[in-house]
Amino acid sequence: MNSNSLLGPQLPEKRRALVTWLSLAACFLALSLSSGLASAQEEPPAIPNERCLGCHDDDELKTDDGRSMAVHEAEFAASKHRRLDCTTCHADALTIRHPRNDLGPVPVANCEECHAEELAPLRASVHQKKAEPTADAASCAKCHGDLHKLPRRPGLEAPLSPVNQMQTCGQCHGDMMEGYLHSSHAKARLVKGLNSSPACTDCHGTHDILPKSDPASRTSAAKSPETCGSCHEFILAAWNESTHGQMWKEGKDGGPLCIDCHEAHDVQDPTSIEMRQKFPHECGNCHEKYNATFHASFHGKATDIGRQAAAMCSDCHTPHHNLPASDPRSSIHPDNLDEMCGTCHQGEITPAFLSFDPHNDPTDPNDNAYVYWVYTFMVALLIGVFAFFGVHDLLWLQRALVGRLRGEFKSSHGGPGKYVKRFSRGQIALHITIVLSFLLLAATGLPLKFAEAPWAEPMARLLGGAEVVAWLHRFAAVVTFGYFAVHLAMMFWGIVVKREKGYFWGPRSMVPQWNDVTDFIGNMKYFLYLSPRPKMDRWAYWEKFDYLAVFWGVAIIGFSGLFLWFPNFFTKFLPGWVLNAAYVVHSDEALLATGFIFLFHFFHTHLRPESFPMDPVIFTGSMPLHRFKEDRPLEYERMVAEGTLEQHFVPPPTKAHIQVAHVFGFAAVAVGVWLAILIFKAIASGALHLF
Repeated sequence: MNSNSLLGPQLPEKRRALVTWLSLAACFLALSLSSGLASAQEEPPAIPNERCLGCHDDDELKTDDGRSMAVHEAEFAASKHRRLDCTTCHADALTIRHPRNDLGPVPVANCEECHAEELAPLRASVHQKKAEPTADAASCAKCHGDLHKLPRRPGLEAPLSPVNQMQTCGQCHGDMMEGYLHSSHAKARLVKGLNSSPACTDCHGTHDILPKSDPASRTSAAKSPETCGSCHEFILAAWNESTHGQMWKEGKDGGPLCIDCHEAHDVQDPTSIEMRQKFPHECGNCHEKYNATFHASFHGKATDIGRQAAAMCSDCHTPHHNLPASDPRSSIHPDNLDEMCGTCHQGEITPAFLSFDPHNDPTDPNDNAYVYWVYTFMVALLIGVFAFFGVHDLLWLQRALVGRLRGEFKSSHGGPGKYVKRFSRGQIALHITIVLSFLLLAATGLPLKFAEAPWAEPMARLLGGAEVVAWLHRFAAVVTFGYFAVHLAMMFWGIVVKREKGYFWGPRSMVPQWNDVTDFIGNMKYFLYLSPRPKMDRWAYWEKFDYLAVFWGVAIIGFSGLFLWFPNFFTKFLPGWVLNAAYVVHSDEALLATGFIFLFHFFHTHLRPESFPMDPVIFTGSMPLHRFKEDRPLEYERMVAEGTLEQHFVPPPTKAHIQVAHVFGFAAVAVGVWLAILIFKAIASGALHLF
């Protein structure tokens, strides 16, 4: 049988082909329709939103763990997802016996069906590992808020609005957000209303947030300058030209980036004293030597105690456009130093002044040999004086304690009887002035000397702040120059005008003499129980040392302080290294003076067992006769032999006078002892710089 007979009568060849293709198409269509009908029959029927909202439009509807399941019809109708069926996202509601069985979390993949472009970067982000909606996940809903009432046009009320981001992101990043809320960026937006101030997404991005270690991250070392520079364009341009910026461009490690100096989240005002104190330490991470010399310098110490006007790293080297000194554009290029230094030091800037080294290391002979030898001398003087009198006074203390127990001397400084005049009213007034000005100098100078000690800055604040401390220190210095001038005038009046004898030689003289050597030797034997106590005249050898130490100290500390106070003037005729030497001398001599007065002078005068707890004679001007015989036997015997003893008798001081003397004296000693304790604490904490 011919195969063509299946198609009926013989047809032309083209017609037979057409019929064949139509038949095949009809079969294919029938198969497709039957498959589609079968699939449709397998899908569960859709659930109308009204049916879902009939139960969920209830504020009391909650999960077992207390989470709300309320979805209000009005809010959903106004939301961006209003056209979606509930089952579009909650597909499992079609396949389980709901509400008998809880619905599972909505997979992120459901959101991706509509938001593929946004969610594609999420797969590579830091949030990918927590992309599933667990309790701590950065899910769509956790960032964007309740998806049932997501507004069509998100405004300031949206969870990811610039204002609300800090709360939204802070759900997971609490520590970072706490820092950000204290930052200049947050204050600019929340307090000042500056909308251009950056929020979280401005720096980190949105869905494509990558770890800092990823070179493609906006906050990576490779890209963070550009991220910050998107707002700080001029700063970025200057930084790109700087030494630090060139290191970054060349891919060199160690070059500081924005966040190394300014932090990532807790960005503070760079002009605040807190940041000005922080920056040198940040610079010191790379520039260790210069950091050490800076903190030992006046600039560094003044900064450490909170003086905002003191120069620190960026003031001289510029904060973002730092260049090597060889570059003509650098602020520290020799041709630019006068302008740079002149920003703080008003007046004529001399070439000698510009030769002053702000980073001088006095301990290095290769830095400046003159300053090194000045430093060496001052250290030797410090060690020598403290060692000598330390041993001397310890031996004295133990011998005096034994003598006190044996009843070898009396301790009374008052009582009835005759009194001998020791000091005039002018001398008393001068000594009180010395006490007050010295204590003020010490209280205002020690925080600067030990600026790195924990107590230094709080003490400066207690006194009114670093600026007030500087003013008080200079005021006390002027008073010191004043009483020094008065003392010289009194000496001139006595020597030249009145032609009094005994200023340079004899028992009334403060100039060391041969008998002082013998008295010292005799006293050392007495301390060691080898001989009786030697007889002293009007001035003992330790009193002469106390006097000469003050005389020397006022001159040395005073003139070195003047060099530092008026550097422009003195460098008109002195080389710049003199300022470096003056700083060493002023600092070390001040330490020597305060340490000696508070430790040794107080002991010699008030705290030794013979005088304890206080000898008020310098404040009353007189002392009991029996005390005079005991302390100054040679002077007493000479007055008796000359018949002049009765000429020195004066009425006893009044009770009120004695009380005032004790209150003032005890207060001065207490302040001195307190300052001495602070010195020991500073030394123990490693805050001592001998320059």
